[in-house]
Amino acid sequence: MATNPYATQLGDGNPLDVINQTPGKLNRCVQTLGSAGLKEPWAPGKWTAGQIICHLADTEIAFSFRIRQVLAEPHHIIQPFDQDAWSKGYSQLDPQLAAQVFAALRGWNLALIKTVSQETFEKPVSHPERGQMTFRTLLETMAGHDLNHLRQLETVATAYSRRAI
Repeated sequence: MATNPYATQLGDGNPLDVINQTPGKLNRCVQTLGSAGLKEPWAPGKWTAGQIICHLADTEIAFSFRIRQVLAEPHHIIQPFDQDAWSKGYSQLDPQLAAQVFAALRGWNLALIKTVSQETFEKPVSHPERGQMTFRTLLETMAGHDLNHLRQLETVATAYSRRAI
């Protein structure tokens, strides 16, 4: 069984609680940062808050597909993607629209996940780079990914609000 790369972010947290709460937290970050704050990077040379939000929307598209493929196919092999290649146009996109897309997709994904039986959480899936996983691991990865990027957004919001004072 593969090690979940986001396990340290999730800790003992319930992945379903985290993925359910993320849209609201993301919306609060967008509101707190405003247009100017969304242009601030979370660290020198890193993505801006707006680019992180665009990445979250794109990643939710990928997770949407992965969830459905895992549920529909036996022993599905997850298709990885190059986040750096996907991110090339983020500076030209509207992060507020990205947050709306994320929230809509996440709501749709949660509706589907709530229909899944307990046995399905142990359904095997594999990732070419991470090895054998389960459907549960996929959800833990979503949650840990959310937490990772929410922390980055909170870092931007804290630094931005200190400068604005």
